[in-house]
Amino acid sequence: MSNIYKAFENGKVFIPFITCGDPDLETTGRCIRKMVEAGASLIELGIPFSDPTAEGPVIQGANLRALEGGITTDQIFDFVVELRKDITVPMVFMTYANVVYSYGSEKFISKCKDIGIDGIILPDVPYEEKEEFTQYCDKYDVDLISLIAPTSENRIAQIAKDASGFIYLVSSLGVTGTRSEITTDLGSIVKVIKENSNVPCAIGFGISTPEQAKKMSSISDGAIVGSAIIKLLAQYGKDAPDHVYEYVKSMVDACK
Repeated sequence: MSNIYKAFENGKVFIPFITCGDPDLETTGRCIRKMVEAGASLIELGIPFSDPTAEGPVIQGANLRALEGGITTDQIFDFVVELRKDITVPMVFMTYANVVYSYGSEKFISKCKDIGIDGIILPDVPYEEKEEFTQYCDKYDVDLISLIAPTSENRIAQIAKDASGFIYLVSSLGVTGTRSEITTDLGSIVKVIKENSNVPCAIGFGISTPEQAKKMSSISDGAIVGSAIIKLLAQYGKDAPDHVYEYVKSMVDACK
């Protein structure tokens, strides 16, 4: 059983996202430890990319700040090795196909296995083209997390059947970012997913308040939040970790 699956065994989960190296890796590490302390079940680590097409302005800004600070994929791998000395919750990378390609797909995915990364999320890889990566994910036992969007329609069942780790259900069309309300009929999408898979399903994109987290985790297995956390980092910089703790704690409590 994948490590990721274990994160969902004790009820609803809250999954925070953070961009590695924004403003620096030391702050990222402190934030991640605070997230775990606050009860996060699984952590999404963003590997910065110069053209993050799925991201709104908030996470784009974090990518740019990290890249301007000189962050590299190898530094992030070393950073995860340090994290794994005391962090036991599952962790997944969120990045783009180009980052994996340019590193060497097999080398990147085997390295994930070596350092204790449980899965990868590649939002720009269509379902039809995932074989490029699944061949190595299967070989090294790293879950390639499937994304399902409201536009997936007749492909939802197929994607769900093939999924591993957890299913990332995109709440609404467009890019990441906070939204005042989420109007998509997610309940019916979750129903199709559950009919075709017993892989857990968490909802992300546009969630920022405890009320939204509670609503989303009531119809799925949990909620994923990125932009609201990145805003705290943009606002408080090196002083962000305590603010991140308070925020994540409120979201974990809402999901439960």
